[in-house]
Amino acid sequence: MKIKMLTGDITRVEAGAVVLGLFEEDKKLWGDLARAEKALEGAVSRLIKSGQISGKRGRMTALSSLGKLPAEWVIVAGLGKKKELSQDAIRGLAAEVGRLLSKKAVKKVAVGLLGAAEAGIDATAAVQAITEGALLGTYTFRKHKTKKEDDAEIKELIIVAEDGLPVLKKAARRGEIIARAAILARDLVNEPANFMTPGHMADTAAKLAEDHDLDLELLEKDKMQEMGMGGLLGVSQGSYQPPKFIILRYKGKKSGGVDLALLGKGITFDSGGISLKPSTKMEEMKTDMAGGGAVLAAMSAIAQLKPAINVIAMVPAAENLPSGGALKPGDVITAITGKTIEIISTDAEGRLILADALGYAAKSGVKNIVDVATLTGAVRIALGSVCTGAFGNDQKLVDAVVAAGASGGERIWPMPMYEEYGEQNKSDVADIQNVGGRLAGAITAAKFLGEFVGDVPWVHLDIGGTGTADKDSGQLVKGATGVPVATLVNLALGMAAGSRR
Repeated sequence: MKIKMLTGDITRVEAGAVVLGLFEEDKKLWGDLARAEKALEGAVSRLIKSGQISGKRGRMTALSSLGKLPAEWVIVAGLGKKKELSQDAIRGLAAEVGRLLSKKAVKKVAVGLLGAAEAGIDATAAVQAITEGALLGTYTFRKHKTKKEDDAEIKELIIVAEDGLPVLKKAARRGEIIARAAILARDLVNEPANFMTPGHMADTAAKLAEDHDLDLELLEKDKMQEMGMGGLLGVSQGSYQPPKFIILRYKGKKSGGVDLALLGKGITFDSGGISLKPSTKMEEMKTDMAGGGAVLAAMSAIAQLKPAINVIAMVPAAENLPSGGALKPGDVITAITGKTIEIISTDAEGRLILADALGYAAKSGVKNIVDVATLTGAVRIALGSVCTGAFGNDQKLVDAVVAAGASGGERIWPMPMYEEYGEQNKSDVADIQNVGGRLAGAITAAKFLGEFVGDVPWVHLDIGGTGTADKDSGQLVKGATGVPVATLVNLALGMAAGSRR
């Protein structure tokens, strides 16, 4: 989909469809809809009066222009109550409109700012939200289907505003970069595990480094052994696929060290290992590298947006499979920090590979760490699929991450990290055990990770409930969501702008 910005009267734009907004409480038509109403000789008002058109949030009504406008279709989009309209609501509406018009095989769509000015929302925020919503909402993954579907893709989206074209073009570009990064993350996560091995993840990182002028470092098994990465080595020892430790560096300023480290869990398939998962829905465990995919994709957007900040990404990548050589319950391994870990369940493997990544990042002297992982099912029990759980040791960084998520339409909820939760991770035979029991499972998993960050400000994002979606809703589509790419990118941009020094 090509994104284009125009200024002027949307009712004069040649397109397959024009999209116009209507608030729930509107008694009188306004703006572009009023102009369209005049051309349609009162048809909109009559349909509102009869109840066939409504301003309720998400209600979409398609009208044929009958040749009275340059566009074939007029889509009246319900905006809901004016006081409740937000940037995120606009993003979701743009996604829903995009899906509707894709089904109608409309190739060229013109859309106004969907009530942003009337609701007091900045035009740049609206343009970015519309761009993101339209791209994300119409995403499909059809790479491995041999039967071609009818071409229902929207080829061009024209966003029409009254003025301010240069600034709005920048907002559209920013939205497009972030959305396409989230789409990259979705593509990586949706890939079958035989097409997305640790080696394939490393190849993806190499391509991103080449395309976006990032520095790539790849640690192989011998180097991991030299550095004492017992967590990553232990998890991977049941698979024929060798583990990879992927490092990407973005240098937005010449000095000052690494301002932000982004770490992502890269388990490309999780069978549970010796602690084997049930076979039902095990195919979904190809998505256990969603954290790593999000981190790689976020780096691609950061490199294009060029904030004045130094960022490093680290992705420990491995398969977790059972074999004669696999890690066993009861085994003791040693992480990069020298801390020993008793294995209670080999299905709690993500925290083992992240222990090495967190320890490596902390030793490297980074200033802030954010890790992303489909770490627990417990976070889904606690928060469902609505919010990502945030756990950290620094409230300012937690607040910055939550705010970054909110501006990108990704909801994040801070969770408690009281010391008492850490008691559940105590081991009788090692420094720590990798499972803390049934109660507060997402928190005890986070407390485990916190053992490896030292004093570095750190936030852990558990996307066990938000990394994938069961159905289409707003900008999310069934399958991989790309969460939290927007959060990570916005965090880097915010840090560069001086929101956290």
